[in-house]
Amino acid sequence: MEDFSAGSLWALKVWLYLIISLIMIPAMFGFSLGISETYMTILMKILEWATVKIQKANLDVELKASASNGLIQREDGSMEKELGELRRSRPKPPVGGDFTLSDCFYFSRKGIESIVEDEVTQRFTSEELVSWNLLTRTNNDFQYISVKLTLVYGLGIFVRYCILAPLRLTLALIGLSWLVIGTSTVGLLPNSRICARGLSAAICYHNRENKPKKGGICVANHTSPIDIVILCNDSCYAMVGQIHGGLMGILQRAMVRSCPHVWFERAEMKDRHLVTKRLKDHVNDKTKLPILIFPEGTCVNNTSVMMFKKGSFEIGATIYPVAIKYDPKFGDAFWNSSKYSMVSYLLRMMTSWALVCNVWYLPAMHQQEGEDAVQFANRVKSVIAHQGGLIDLQWDGGLKRAKVKETFKEQQQKKYSSMVVGDDSSSNSD
Repeated sequence: MEDFSAGSLWALKVWLYLIISLIMIPAMFGFSLGISETYMTILMKILEWATVKIQKANLDVELKASASNGLIQREDGSMEKELGELRRSRPKPPVGGDFTLSDCFYFSRKGIESIVEDEVTQRFTSEELVSWNLLTRTNNDFQYISVKLTLVYGLGIFVRYCILAPLRLTLALIGLSWLVIGTSTVGLLPNSRICARGLSAAICYHNRENKPKKGGICVANHTSPIDIVILCNDSCYAMVGQIHGGLMGILQRAMVRSCPHVWFERAEMKDRHLVTKRLKDHVNDKTKLPILIFPEGTCVNNTSVMMFKKGSFEIGATIYPVAIKYDPKFGDAFWNSSKYSMVSYLLRMMTSWALVCNVWYLPAMHQQEGEDAVQFANRVKSVIAHQGGLIDLQWDGGLKRAKVKETFKEQQQKKYSSMVVGDDSSSNSD
């Protein structure tokens, strides 16, 4: 029994020594031993090999199906343009008319398409992959194609759950403990990347000359709570959010001791004037860190950018846009909060292959003369979507849980009625 205890203690010492010497110290001082790069190279070759094995198994049809954007093949162009094309072939008044009963079929088809596959719901489910990444979240049983692929799949489970997960959990615990205990002297410590290492994060930062500066607001698209770790790995920010209890509350109190963040009570979050004033006071103090805000207000599945809330664009501060795009081949970074708790989500992240993403710092933007907060927010959103290769959507991410506002329904009804009576210029062309 004593020999077993001594052996366990020796194994623990070796484990901690390897973590400290090979990961923590290099991460603290900003240099790399090449371990992460070698790991990513080997992983890429394995995934490419698995893809080739699948293609040789005559599954090209299934792969193309999984790569499609959805169930419905939609035509390009707006509804006004499509309806205008239909009306061009009709007789002109007085023989014909702007509206015919056949128009009902067109609107019925568009309505059914929206019900079967709307643009909002599909933004809150994991994006589909062209090929299998040896993770269990795939819907296809690719691991049973060949004996070799099955063996690699089984080896992958062992590596992810028995090696990578314990390593990442250890690093995450060390990083969080360090954050809580060392807040009083955090300003004197070297820049730490331990939390990012705890997720095997491989991050590529572009255009660092555009990094957010003090006295401004950094806005970014939102895929995961890990977005904060990704951005704070390269710079420091002041956070904005609601005060929580439990572990999150401990972290918030620890963070506010090291630098001023903007935390609100639940009742205060509903007071827009109070929130705006607190944000203005923070931005006007040039000694404080730039504020980090995710204007979408919810996590979106790494394929799109949804409507930005206008609050952070009403302050009149300099806006520093940032685009974040994750590579889904190595793991699904999207947090579906209605399906996974925070603990189960972090477990999935720590048992994935890696967290690979690109971050683009975009040039600072200012509100133009005659431009209101909504227009400014849409302009910033469009720039972020274009840079990240994401779909720019006007829908509010709050529709994930809330119903559509009546005012928005009325706008769509007016739009459809104008199309029916033929107010659109395209219907009267030719």
